[in-house]
Amino acid sequence: MTIEFAEITAEGRELRLEYRWIARERAGAPLVVFLHEGLGSIAAWRDYPLALCEAGGFRGLVYSRPGYGRSTPRKREERWTLDYLHRQATEILPALLRAAGAGSERPWLFGHSDGGTIALLYAALRPEALAGAVVVAPHYFVEEKALVGIARAKTAYETTDFHDRLAVYHVDPDSAFYGWCDAWLSPEFRNWNIEAELGCIRCPLLAIQGHEDEYATMQQIDGIKAQAPQTELVKIPNCRHSPHRDQPAILTQATVDFIRRQDRRAAAPATAR
Repeated sequence: MTIEFAEITAEGRELRLEYRWIARERAGAPLVVFLHEGLGSIAAWRDYPLALCEAGGFRGLVYSRPGYGRSTPRKREERWTLDYLHRQATEILPALLRAAGAGSERPWLFGHSDGGTIALLYAALRPEALAGAVVVAPHYFVEEKALVGIARAKTAYETTDFHDRLAVYHVDPDSAFYGWCDAWLSPEFRNWNIEAELGCIRCPLLAIQGHEDEYATMQQIDGIKAQAPQTELVKIPNCRHSPHRDQPAILTQATVDFIRRQDRRAAAPATAR
């Protein structure tokens, strides 16, 4: 599977994004677009997108957001503002889909952590554009547990080999780490909240979280369901913030079952539904 690059215009500038298709030749199969976490990239997903697409017979589209992987790095002086996740949903993702040749499709979004939040915002702000979304360890408000975890990660990045380990996945690991870390640890971010947007989500939604998540409590996905009642929840035992690493089989089965069920429902005659 070849890495390709898209030249897009977003956020008032020219950006270069790396992306990769999985099983593009599966004409008519559901398209799943993968949205990575706050320190993620195409490489950081490892082989999980391929494994999920093989299990479900899906097509896949994976990309690295600006500041990550081999996409355009963040400028040294650039600080991501309070609305950086909104801008990813309203500018970057639509531009990437158009550039990759998927702009006319109604894909499924599969988002992890920050990527899950971007999926929620995209679903809320573009309600007719999606078949549905699977959000894994998403966040819609800031918990103290998250801030403690991120502060701990910052200490590790600056005092251990964490920097070198991130360099495996990013050409500029400082771009990825400090873009995410500085945004979340800024004083104004403590009041960040997208609860109002959640009520606008109309598409099928599956929200998944591990019981041992080190960055969040179950209030995150329970709160999503309270605002978007069609949401189905999966709570995974013995699982931390990354179910695709800790419990990949459970995550894959839940996702494949959900997408297939919703696709069957969408294809059924209106009277049957």
